[in-house]
Amino acid sequence: MKLAMIGSGYVGLVSGACFADFGHEVVCVDKDATKIANLNKNIMPIYEPGLADLVKRNVDADRLTFSTDLAASVTDCDAIFIAVGTPSRRGDGHADLSYVYAASEEIGDSISRPTVIVTKSTVPVGTGDEVELIIGKKQAPGQFSVVSNPEFLREGAAIRDFKRPDRIIIGTEDEWAQDVMREIYRPLFLNQSPILFTGRRTAELTKYAANAFLATKITFINEIADLCEKVGADVQEVSRGIGLDNRIGSKFLHAGPGYGGSCFPKDTLALMKTAQDNDSPVRIVEAVVQVNDQRKRAMGRKVIHALDGDVRGKRVALLGLTFKPNTDDMRDAPSIAIAQTLMDAGAEVTAYDPEGMDIAKELMPAVKMADSSYGAATDADAVVIVTEWDAFRALDLKKLAQIMKGTVLVDLRNIYNPSEVAQSGLIYTSVGRNR
Repeated sequence: MKLAMIGSGYVGLVSGACFADFGHEVVCVDKDATKIANLNKNIMPIYEPGLADLVKRNVDADRLTFSTDLAASVTDCDAIFIAVGTPSRRGDGHADLSYVYAASEEIGDSISRPTVIVTKSTVPVGTGDEVELIIGKKQAPGQFSVVSNPEFLREGAAIRDFKRPDRIIIGTEDEWAQDVMREIYRPLFLNQSPILFTGRRTAELTKYAANAFLATKITFINEIADLCEKVGADVQEVSRGIGLDNRIGSKFLHAGPGYGGSCFPKDTLALMKTAQDNDSPVRIVEAVVQVNDQRKRAMGRKVIHALDGDVRGKRVALLGLTFKPNTDDMRDAPSIAIAQTLMDAGAEVTAYDPEGMDIAKELMPAVKMADSSYGAATDADAVVIVTEWDAFRALDLKKLAQIMKGTVLVDLRNIYNPSEVAQSGLIYTSVGRNR
């Protein structure tokens, strides 16, 4: 089938490349001419394991192309996916849908045959109705159908998630649109990936509900970790104990410095605002947003406490800046608030991240970036593991102790064994383990 992906960011590019790998003919469209020029040179705008190879393979096979011309790209497509950004709107926290609506206007002007229009972007309930109205002003009924098909891709594992999804949610009650979507996703039938057809508004809400629930699990275990520290319990054993219950499950029960990234912060906020506007507040989600925001600076204070309550004139090294490993995404990363809390208290902050430093330099200009883990740790009074990159899981702790000025290791991801750290001569602080 012939598909167009409007928006060549994280969701659009990964989805477009994977659809092309299924054998579809895909054009990825973006207004950013520099991004498109770089993609034509196989230069990726994001870091995602395996993406560059996937893109190159399908470009070489003439199944994947890139363009800045939306009108020319969508004219003869079977389906057009809207995968543009929906960031939090400044001032009120609602999702900014201006890019979605602008794309809809252009699509309405450009399609010349019956076409399925698919919202892949994360959008609030009712957005599909508005997209339908916008396109309906320029296209006759029967010329198009608007479908909701939310994405559930994890950064760092997006290609695997796309090709082996837990589920595919398709929101439409139009039989023709259902047939088109079945054909698009037919290659996944071999993997027996479940496809759930539902109403469009239900599909839109499902995406927000899923992300809010996962954010709630993270925030819950973080609060339990704080309690563990007070009462002398071990949060990792608590997590394992409750995670073995099939009703709960073990995923997203790892205590740490709080969630960040491109999805959870903006999606929980958008769901909260939608609920308030509909006079049906989601109190649990409101608490999750508040607790998570507070936690990030609290982790900065945890580092200060590990240094006897005073970091003025001291050097603190942060290992890991991105919100999670295997991505260069710095959006709402806990490291930003942690670094600022330390600098507000008078500390000098150095840092190293395998992929995120170019973006981090713009967001954290006062932080000195190093070229390696040991470079950041040299002469540091404390080293703080913020993101659990594999590169930080097997540090030479004795070497670390030798090159540091101080002896404090703060592990905000609990990736080390306390007794192992003690043997190196470092003083260890972790999360929810009272040591």
